[in-house]
Amino acid sequence: MDVYIDTEEIAEFFYMELVKRGYVPKEIELEEIADITFDYLIAKCIIDEEWDEYQS
Repeated sequence: MDVYIDTEEIAEFFYMELVKRGYVPKEIELEEIADITFDYLIAKCIIDEEWDEYQS
């Protein structure tokens, strides 16, 4: 099964969850959190980073 992880989707998820908890994060903070989350998933071997032919 292929699973695609989109850091923009991660950032949106964290934004919604943080707002529910009373926080209002800045966009740059969300981008950093999304990148850290992605790196964490790779480090824990939950996902593998692959590049498709359309990415540069």
